[in-house]
Formats: sequence, C-alpha cells, structure tokens
Amino acid sequence: MSVEILLANYTNPQHAQDLVTLLNGYALDPMGGAEALSEHTQQNLVAALNQTPNAFTVLCYVGGKPAGLINCFQCFSTFKCKPIINMHDVTVEGEFRGLGISTKMMEKVESVAKERGACKITLEVLEGNKVAQHAYTKFGFSGYELDPEMGKAIFWEKAI
Repeated sequence: MSVEILLANYTNPQHAQDLVTLLNGYALDPMGGAEALSEHTQQNLVAALNQTPNAFTVLCYVGGKPAGLINCFQCFSTFKCKPIINMHDVTVEGEFRGLGISTKMMEKVESVAKERGACKITLEVLEGNKVAQHAYTKFGFSGYELDPEMGKAIFWEKAI
C-alpha cells in the first residue's frame, strides 16, 4: 500500500475536508478529549488556518485514504533568536496505527523546520498517552530543562 506524506494546501477542497475529518476523529478519541469539534470549528477551521501566518499541516494518505495529520505553528525562541515549530495536533487513524506513519509525518515536520531555520520542534503530550510518548521518544523528543536542578518544563494553560 502506498504512503504519501505532504503539506496540506488549505485551498484544496480535498485536503480541507480530510483535515477536518482527521482532526474531528482525533477530537472524538479519549486522547483528544472525546468530544467532537464544534460545528463552528468544522466549518471555519481550514479558512482560519489559511489566514494564520506560519501555520502548516502535514497530511498522510495510505492507499489514497486520509490516515494522519500534524498541525504545526511556527513561533519564536528569544534565547536562540530562531524560529520554533510547535506540533499542536498529531493523530493517526486507528486502522493505520502501527505502520510508522507518525514517524514519517514527523520527518516531514522536521524537514520544514530545518528549511525555516528552526532551532527546535516542540509538542505537548498527555501523561497517560504512553503510545505517543514512546513514538516521540523514539524520534528524539525528551523533556525540556535548562537546569537539571530546576527540573523539566511543565505545560500549563489558562482557558479564556
């Protein structure tokens, strides 16, 4: 079966539909909160991404079927004075898990990060998502720390 990894074109109707379908599948999964994307999000997400500077999406197709995605956003490291790429959403459809798709998609993200002169790629992962943690560790991700005495960074949020 053929595996195709590409950057989504937000103006391509098929890419747009597949992006929303894949992200909604992730949202429905317990690791994504187990709740469907709102109708507003489903209707407006791709146009909003298209209007967001430095957003990009990696899509994966297996045998022509949408199999996975990574939504990314470029931000900036003040300490390194270089871009950072944040992998915000990472998902592989259940029927395609175990085929190394997440690694192939992360390789594409890393390629884009290098092209943009980024100093690092960041992500967030749930403590209980051991499968994803294993995939990320295998790819070279680790906890972030500046000083071992201060410990690893913690991702926090404040909903507004």
